[in-house]
Amino acid sequence: MTSEALKISSPVGLIAGGGVMPFAVADSLIARGIDPVVFALKGACDPVAAERFRHHWISVGQLGRAEKLFRAENCRDLVFIGTLVRPALSEIRLDWMTVRVLRRVWAAFRGGDDHLLSGIGSLLEHDGFRMVGIKDVAPDLLMPQGCLTRTSPDENSAADIARGRDVLRALSPFDIGQAAIVIDGHVVGVEDIEGTDGLLARVARLRAEGRIRAKTGLGVLVKAPKSGQDLRFDLPTIGPRTVEGAAAAKLAGIAIVAGNTIVVEPQSVIEAADAAGLFVTGLPA
Repeated sequence: MTSEALKISSPVGLIAGGGVMPFAVADSLIARGIDPVVFALKGACDPVAAERFRHHWISVGQLGRAEKLFRAENCRDLVFIGTLVRPALSEIRLDWMTVRVLRRVWAAFRGGDDHLLSGIGSLLEHDGFRMVGIKDVAPDLLMPQGCLTRTSPDENSAADIARGRDVLRALSPFDIGQAAIVIDGHVVGVEDIEGTDGLLARVARLRAEGRIRAKTGLGVLVKAPKSGQDLRFDLPTIGPRTVEGAAAAKLAGIAIVAGNTIVVEPQSVIEAADAAGLFVTGLPA
């Protein structure tokens, strides 16, 4: 837990995109006696899951409405959490506040996801809110260091992990993705707009087509934040689906940076990995 975690004010506003993460964070906050308020992004957040919590619906591009709701709910601390398909500027319906800061919004959109989130976060902080991260509000969801599974990386996997981390460091300035797959020393794929699930599906397909000829049970999915990334936003995430994808791609395991990667449904991750004979290991930051 970071020092900021001790200063979190209740309630906490969760600006919620897609997937299960917003609700895992909400449950974690409740377990610690902190009230979550979900500000669900239209077109992204799961409406059924949102019903479990106090929530409001907001649209991308309506900063004025969002800030009024944040203040009405007394949410000083805000978290961006969940997946979001970046809309085109032409698809966004702007309110007057957003129009007034359109130049800064446009600058935020002209970059990768980390640049976009940090740019919008900067606008909110300028107006008196505080952007916090998973480390601050739900540290129990972060990957610990060490191997979680019965199987652990062997010498070949350790070399693939090192190569994967080198690749991700080299790609960091381009704000492309947070994952790479290395098989027997060869970089066979890096994450792009299709996400980690798409990357794993692509490698599974290439194996099935005979384009990847390394024997099965070799190779590692490596995930790490980008170098210099604001760790309050867009941390790498794995869950049971990641394990299923790694098994389908016939990899040896998954390696993620401890303390800076989110694990959704950790017990299910461990059980699925053990059943598939995969390792899941937390790397030193």
